[in-house]
Amino acid sequence: MTSIEQQITELRSLLNDYNHKYYVENSPVVSDYEFDTLLRQLQDLEAAHPEFYDPNSPTMRVGSDLTNDFKSVEHTFPMLSLSNTYSIEELGEWIERIEREIGEVEFVCELKFDGTAISLSYENGALVRATTRGDGRRGDDVTSNVRTIGSVPLRLHGEGYPSHFEIRGEVFMPYASFERLNSEREAAGEPLMANPRNAASGSLKLQSSQEVARRGLDCTLYQLAGNDLPFATHEESLAAARSWGFKISEHTATCRSREEIEKFIARWDVERKALPYATDGVVIKVNSYAQRRMLGSTAKAPRWAVAYKFQAERALTRLLSVDFQVGRTGAVTPVANLDPVQLAGTVVKRASLHNAEQIAILDIRLGDMVYVEKGGEIIPKITGVELSERTSAAEPFAYITHCPECGAELIRVEGEAKHYCPNESSCPPQIIGRIVHFVGRKAMDIEGLGSETIELLWQNGMLNDISDIYHLDPIRLASLPRLGERSAANILEGVRRSTDAPFERVLFALGIRFVGETTAKYLASHFLSLDAIAAASAEQLAEAEEVGEKIATAIVAYFADEHNRRIVERLREAGLRFEAEQRVRSSNALEGKSIVISGKFEGMSRDEMKALVEEHGGRNLGAVSANVDFIVAGEKMGPAKLQKAEKLGIKILSYDEFMAMLDGGKSEKQSEEIEEKPSPVTTTEAVQGSLF
Repeated sequence: MTSIEQQITELRSLLNDYNHKYYVENSPVVSDYEFDTLLRQLQDLEAAHPEFYDPNSPTMRVGSDLTNDFKSVEHTFPMLSLSNTYSIEELGEWIERIEREIGEVEFVCELKFDGTAISLSYENGALVRATTRGDGRRGDDVTSNVRTIGSVPLRLHGEGYPSHFEIRGEVFMPYASFERLNSEREAAGEPLMANPRNAASGSLKLQSSQEVARRGLDCTLYQLAGNDLPFATHEESLAAARSWGFKISEHTATCRSREEIEKFIARWDVERKALPYATDGVVIKVNSYAQRRMLGSTAKAPRWAVAYKFQAERALTRLLSVDFQVGRTGAVTPVANLDPVQLAGTVVKRASLHNAEQIAILDIRLGDMVYVEKGGEIIPKITGVELSERTSAAEPFAYITHCPECGAELIRVEGEAKHYCPNESSCPPQIIGRIVHFVGRKAMDIEGLGSETIELLWQNGMLNDISDIYHLDPIRLASLPRLGERSAANILEGVRRSTDAPFERVLFALGIRFVGETTAKYLASHFLSLDAIAAASAEQLAEAEEVGEKIATAIVAYFADEHNRRIVERLREAGLRFEAEQRVRSSNALEGKSIVISGKFEGMSRDEMKALVEEHGGRNLGAVSANVDFIVAGEKMGPAKLQKAEKLGIKILSYDEFMAMLDGGKSEKQSEEIEEKPSPVTTTEAVQGSLF
């Protein structure tokens, strides 16, 4: 081993130990500065000596800004779901059933983390793959993103671990990380994450592992899976996993009776509220692996484990007042101001009232004592009123009729619950909100233009719409408070770079009502240019994937507005990309054909199938209509689509027939030979520890 290689090896080992102390043992032994200094040394050495590359180096935790394809992979051991119960009585019946079947039994109780399930595969002590649950049989390979989670060991500690095994657990987002993320999103004018569970799940599917690394995810493991694991009990396996460096919850207990289980549940239904992360129940498992094998599993869940779910936490507090917030689309949202109250680990001062209908249904009045639940929402919601506490002076709530920001009379679109301010061009929060949306990371990604800076520019008459961003005066910009020449130069450089943003991001950035990031991608790939989208009728727009009548109508209305058309022309003059990059065709086998991809395909996602259509000259449609030439049907094709296709006489092709068409009409047999994959081995024999 060379001196450089030895230095790299020693630094990796040292940093891995520091990571373990910090993330797993919660006992840091060096300062952040010392750690970062060593990490930079290692990064420099690895950059200078790529021959010593290691995917499990501590430097990989910072993530990469390269994109991932998230290939679908088959689980070696199925990731089954859990049966749930919300009733102590039902839990008692489950325990009695277990005892009748196998006699005396010992249980392990664990907290149920409210995150997203993950399976980690290790070979010779090194992490080789991280896979989401998916459908239980196949999941997405998210290894590059999971490597960024500090509590996931890239290399195991100690000794005695099997050469090949999997460990299952939960990736979650602690409250502190969640609150920081939403604060950042709010400042950037981006939609808030609904809850830590959704935030964790969404983070694992981000295309940039660099962004994942910023999210502050954590991971707790709770179940080993493998052939011939050397353990008699679940308890033993957890102790071993902990010694290898895995983060195993300390909040577990071995219980030998129903009474002990109920005591554990009652304790944590209270104490969980003080934990720094979300939990939503207790998982009860049979401890003995031999007894687990006797009990077996159904097609969906093990018979030897069950999840008891906590009731949604709620609190009683007083409604002080109601504010009305105006979003970038003009939607008016009522928000309740409350007497501060402790709820699910945080102090709640505000709660969503959703709309006028919800207020009327609840019959909420100022001064009422109201019940507040978090129930999956980031902004807690009011779920009821304690009428016994209502005073005789309380009057029915009167919903506002005019915009609280600009005074315009509110409108209500038929079929929608919300009220809207129609004054798009002059209502301040709408103007600022659209600009904030335009510069966001998923849109034009213009650094330096946060919500505060945008408001400052608006107040000084420099920004009145999104097109003004590309006509900023450098001298005026630098003269503004809190900016200066350097900040101004950074902003202008960010503006210049944004002109390279691909068309689908430009389309999303426009802020057309109901056109989110995904819809923008579908529209861009379907129509290929902004001019084509602007010229399309509502019926033509609805032919694109994920575009229904509501979205199509909103797009038509956007381009019918003279103010919007003027903005679009100024953006065109600024050099923004209004056309999609043309893909290089592999063939013209599907030239002139309109195709619907429906169902699931083994070894290939629907997006990959659609990409194949475009590569071979075809056009993807989302809905079945007379314009469709044929449908490529996978497993679980929607019955409505099938029925409509049969009614219209549209040809339905299998995956093999479709691939044969792309291969230039090869015989079915030839195509099968080309596409042949080994069939997964199935067995009814229980495998030690195969769960979730």
